[in-house]
Formats: sequence, C-alpha cells, structure tokens
Amino acid sequence: MFSEKVTKLKTWYGRYERPISSLSLIGGFVFDALTLKRVDLFWENVWVVGHLIIVGSCIVLVHALEKGEGDEANPSKTHFWLVNILQFFFGGILSTYLVFYFRSSDVAVAWPFMLILAMSFAANEILKRQFVRLAFQISQFYLSVFAFAVFIVPVILHKIGDGIFIISGIISLAVIGLYLLILNYFSKTPIKRSWRTITLSIGGIFIMMNIFYFTKLLPPIPLSLKDAGVFYSVQRNYQGNFAAITEQKSWWKYFTFYPNFHFLQGQPVYVYSAVFSPSGLNTVISHQWQKQDPDGKWLTIDSIGLKVVGGRDGGFRTYSQKIFNLSPGRWRVNVLNTRGQIIGRIRFNLVLADVLPKVAEEVKN
Repeated sequence: MFSEKVTKLKTWYGRYERPISSLSLIGGFVFDALTLKRVDLFWENVWVVGHLIIVGSCIVLVHALEKGEGDEANPSKTHFWLVNILQFFFGGILSTYLVFYFRSSDVAVAWPFMLILAMSFAANEILKRQFVRLAFQISQFYLSVFAFAVFIVPVILHKIGDGIFIISGIISLAVIGLYLLILNYFSKTPIKRSWRTITLSIGGIFIMMNIFYFTKLLPPIPLSLKDAGVFYSVQRNYQGNFAAITEQKSWWKYFTFYPNFHFLQGQPVYVYSAVFSPSGLNTVISHQWQKQDPDGKWLTIDSIGLKVVGGRDGGFRTYSQKIFNLSPGRWRVNVLNTRGQIIGRIRFNLVLADVLPKVAEEVKN
C-alpha cells in the first residue's frame, strides 16, 4: 500500500516536474532575499557550504552509478532524482549569490557580472538535461566555488584587495582540482574523455572572473551600501544616532532617477552613507563627488576619504559635505572602496533656490 502511494507520488511529480521546479526556484530566491542577512554570518555560510557539498556529491553519484538511456527523465530511476536534487541545490546556491552580489553593487556598473549570474540561474532551469553532461556540471560548480571564495576569503582574513582576490582564485582552483581527482576516482566514465572541455571551461571562468575584477565590474563584495542620501545637515544626536535634515519628498520622487534637491548658494550639501563591512574588516572608503557637464561627461569635483569600521548590521555610518564648487545640474556621489570599485551611488539633481522647501528630519539608527 505504501509503495503504491510512493509510486503514484513519483509519477505525479514526473508529470508536473517543470512547473514545480520553476516555482520552487522562484520561491527559493524570494526566501533568500528575505532571510539572508550578512555575508559574514556563520549560518549563512554553512547554508552555502552545505549546498556546495550536496551539489558536489550529486555530481559524483550521477557519474558513479550505472544508468541507462533516458534514466534522467524517468521518475522510477535514481538518476531522475539525483538530477532534480542537483538542479534544486544549484538554484539555491545561485540565488544566494544573486542576493549577496546584488546588495554589494550598483547595477548600472556591475550589470555584466550580475547578468552572468542571472543567466546561470536561468540556465539551471532551462537547460536541465545538461545536468547529465559532465562539462556543464563542472562549469556551474566551479563558478559557484569561485564566487563563494571571492567573499569568504576576505571575511576570514579580514582584508580586501588585489592580493586577497588572487588568493581566492588560487583556492578555487585548488578546490576544483581536488574535486576532479575525487570525481575521477568514483566515476564510471573517465574524466579524461571530457578533459579538454572541462579545462577550457574552468580556464574560461577563471579568466572571466579576473577580467571582471580588474576592470572593476565585479561587485566589491563583502562590502555593501546599506543606506545613503543627500541632506541639508547631518549631526550625531545624544543617542549616538545621526539626525539628518532633508527636503520633504513626494511619493513620485522615489521613482525619479535624479530627484531634485534644492540648495542655497553658499550653504553646504551633505551626503550620508552607511557601508557594511564584515566583523574585523576595517577599511577606508571615499565619496567621489561628480557633476555632469553639458556634453554628458562626468567630471570629478572632489574625493573625500572616510574610515569604515566593520561589524555593524546597518553599516558604518559616515558622511561628507561640500560647500564650494556647487552648481545646478546633475550630480552623483560614488561610494568607492580602496581600489575604486563602486559600492554604491547617490544620484540627485541640484536646483538653486532662494528659499528652502519644506524639510523633514530622518534619524539614522
């Protein structure tokens, strides 16, 4: 009786596999977006490592067990379930990375890398049958390992920079090399048959990640911009929080790419930012003030260095101000790390006014 119910359940899942898979991946992404907090939290990284272990184990089992033609599409066969588990946990890893890397970037700058992650996430669903092909599996797995190393190594070493990224890349190569040895030992089909394709795939991903990093298109994870804005004044209050005075905003201004900010000639304009850095990782950021000229080019007017102390959930709060060289027009303030990667960007349109509009106070806890 029980076995009949199990058989019916397998048949039902096999029939509705595609919509169930799609809904579970979308649901998993929404769940990650709502629940994942910080890249340096123990259980967040246990979640990622657990997914990587399950994915790696499934790849080994897929190639270690005997299989027949079409087994991956047959709910009564073990390979069907291994491929589905593999797909599900790959989706979990990639959705986690999409959340973490998205929080650590300005999409207008880092969109090429975010597009690669999004395409990998989509390919995980659309190209499901590719999961029985070794080179495709290894490519996805290596991308996942490298993307994890990029943020976990700085978290562990409490440092960021070119050297740390290079260490992350070396560790990713060592991990995938050891994994391939294990896979080759258990696999029924020798890896050497696909060795050329696997090597080219791993090499291509390694080169791609380095190009993204050294051209500053890779999000500056593990740093992230938690809050930011432009204000008339920013002062620390007696409770240790920041009291910021800003122009009252209509709801529609939140949908404007360059919202108007009225200013008085000779009065300062403040830009506030709260930048998250992992515990123990103290660093320096800069506020790069830029104005758009009539030809559409961005001219750097000033760059102000600011210290960041790691560990605060809401990000380390700081601000810069300008009083000279302010003029009407489009402005942006890039929040940069030490090597010039953009952590975030504050955009506004300065409008010269005779009197200030209605203002409101925001308390930055």
